[in-house]
Amino acid sequence: MATAPEKLLLRLEWKVVRRLDGRLQGAHRTAHRGSGIDFTGLRAYTSGDDARHIDWNVTARLDEPHLRVFTEDRELTVWLVLDRSASMAAGRPGRGKHEVLAELALVLARLFGRGGNRVGALLFDAGVLRVVPPGTSRRHALRIGAELVRTAEARGATTTDLAEMLDAAGRLARRRALVVVLSDFIGDGDWERSLQRLARRHEVVALRITDTADDVLPEAGLIVVEDAETGEQLVVDSADPLLRVRFRAAVDARDARLTAGMRRAGVPVHRIGTDRDLVEALVEVVARTRDRSP
Repeated sequence: MATAPEKLLLRLEWKVVRRLDGRLQGAHRTAHRGSGIDFTGLRAYTSGDDARHIDWNVTARLDEPHLRVFTEDRELTVWLVLDRSASMAAGRPGRGKHEVLAELALVLARLFGRGGNRVGALLFDAGVLRVVPPGTSRRHALRIGAELVRTAEARGATTTDLAEMLDAAGRLARRRALVVVLSDFIGDGDWERSLQRLARRHEVVALRITDTADDVLPEAGLIVVEDAETGEQLVVDSADPLLRVRFRAAVDARDARLTAGMRRAGVPVHRIGTDRDLVEALVEVVARTRDRSP
């Protein structure tokens, strides 16, 4: 009988991976002489170049040796940093932030793995760290899925220390790697300094998973508000205009701090709402990544 991760991966392979395969790899390329993926142009031959890559038709036409230049996909190590804290449980049943995170993690592990890259995962919740060492196979993606199920079952109720999560990623990724952080970035700690340290050694991309419950206070009279991280509860009047203004100001201030911190660290942050189509969201991430490339 298929496990829950197997069923989820099968569905994602049919609905998402097939439509994205080949698009994601092109977001992380390097200039390379020789056989590659995409032809990018010609340049004059210089002493020491590999003569096998001379374009003889162009050379004959211009009466000067020219080389064909390609871009070639890099094989790289990818670390997925997965926030499994309590705040990631927010959202409607069956489509909360932790479900979207699980789908993104499986899709990314499968896509990068199919390209020959090694993918590892760091699952972090309230100081509890689970690590899946880098691998490439479909079975390896399922191992990451199984760990996601385990951390969901063992979720605690302590405020996330984002700095500790990022520092843990830095300790694990010893060689230069692509580090993809999947989180709602709701938590404590001087995470900006930790992010800057991580970004100095690695290429870092942040996928911020959001839900309307994070940003909108429903106008429903007296309601019980619960801190998703600590479990602390408070009864408030959601129709109180002053409360709504303060809530909106707090949300805007949080978003501004996050945006500024990411910019100072030089890390691109992509917002992915729980209501977004994954293919559309990831194609947008790839397009924006290419736009940033020199």
